[in-house]
Amino acid sequence: MKNLGKIIIIFSLLTTAIYASVVAKVYPKSVVKGEVATYTLRITGGEVNKPVISTICGNNVLGTSSQTSIQMINNDYTKSYVLSYQFMPQKSCVIEPVSVEVDGKTEKSNSVKVTVKPAVQDKNADFVLDLIPSKTELFVGEPFTLNLVLKQRKDAEAVDSKFIAPDFKGFWIKGESQPTRTEQGDFIITKASYKLAPQREGNLTIQPAQLKIATRISSRDVWGSFMPQVKWKSYFSNEVHITAKPLPNNAKIVGNFTITATADKLEINPNEAVNVTVKVVGEGNLEDIKSFKPYIPGVNVFDEKINIKGNTLTQKLAFVSDKDFTIPPFSLVFYNLKTKKVEKISTQPIHIKVNGAVKQTSKLKIKREKTPVQLSQQALHVTNATQSFNKIWIIVAFFVGLLIGVVIMLFVKPIKFLKREKTLNINDEKLLLIKLLPYKDKDTQVKKIVDILESNLYTSKKEKIDKKVLKEILKKYDIS
Repeated sequence: MKNLGKIIIIFSLLTTAIYASVVAKVYPKSVVKGEVATYTLRITGGEVNKPVISTICGNNVLGTSSQTSIQMINNDYTKSYVLSYQFMPQKSCVIEPVSVEVDGKTEKSNSVKVTVKPAVQDKNADFVLDLIPSKTELFVGEPFTLNLVLKQRKDAEAVDSKFIAPDFKGFWIKGESQPTRTEQGDFIITKASYKLAPQREGNLTIQPAQLKIATRISSRDVWGSFMPQVKWKSYFSNEVHITAKPLPNNAKIVGNFTITATADKLEINPNEAVNVTVKVVGEGNLEDIKSFKPYIPGVNVFDEKINIKGNTLTQKLAFVSDKDFTIPPFSLVFYNLKTKKVEKISTQPIHIKVNGAVKQTSKLKIKREKTPVQLSQQALHVTNATQSFNKIWIIVAFFVGLLIGVVIMLFVKPIKFLKREKTLNINDEKLLLIKLLPYKDKDTQVKKIVDILESNLYTSKKEKIDKKVLKEILKKYDIS
């Protein structure tokens, strides 16, 4: 009898193809943009080839899970699978039917609609987010502060939380403060701030910030039993609308700045580098400032990439020449928000003396005779005859020289008239630094060697250079 019972159960499981079906559902059917929805497929049947689903309505699947159960209905055993897919819909859509192979046959699910609503701030919720800008109308590049305030009830329960910052598309992010927390009556207040600046003119929108809060709930599993689960709920802030105006008088930079330029030396040897550091300090759109690299005739100028940290912009430049030269003033034009005027600030020129520089010789000036020379008719005839005779001899001499050149090339061993150019002395660190500077920003190995050279030349530190790597770099960029 025991064996007969087992046979009946197995037979019932094998005959579940009669009840094969695929039912699709989505929970919740209506979600707020930025929240996660769950798409489920309940598959009834024996052997199931689970479908591979990576996207739903054009959105990537964030997570999957599956459950299997066996139920007895009217003395028949039914095997079911529940496949769950989590995704974050960005807009309302209809999830098309999914094909599933059940017991060797293809079954299709039903289509399901999911509705996505715009994010709305709930001022009466347990968690309230607010975005408060210091100003909403400003110039392109003008800095402003965006304060983020979270108001949370003390008795609000939370197992976990996730904060999603706004998308600051169209803005420079200049800084972010650490959050501070205080208590006000029945609420806990958390504050943080962002330092921003608009990148372009027009109407710009800062999308809502999002806070996800996880709380514990109890729900029934597929067997009908209660089990603890974690449920996530999203809370949204308000949107912020900014109007950015173009700068007056065609200015490109806005703010209030100071500028300095410092040279590491004022007297050098020929072809030795002078390192100059340009520094701009102040509040404004430092990101829009271009390179300060000047053009100086007869001087090689190398500029490094601009570095911005906080309210300070720094750029390093190197100048190389074999004669005395002057580094012109570095200037910056900007619209000053305090004075409401376009202002220009400049550094002082820097005069560099090159020891042993060769002075340029004055050009030879030939003074022509102002009084024209009168020639007689006879003299003119003699001159013309002489010119004709000279032309004949010039032609003869040209062909004779050409013939002699061919003979020398064929029968005489070639002679080297020019000495071979000197190869680069890799022990000359100053010259080596000059040769490598142009490749510093595009090659990490070059940057490492340049840093060592600068350290060896301008500090007391002495570090050896990997000559094998150096030779490979010189060969790579054809440096000699």
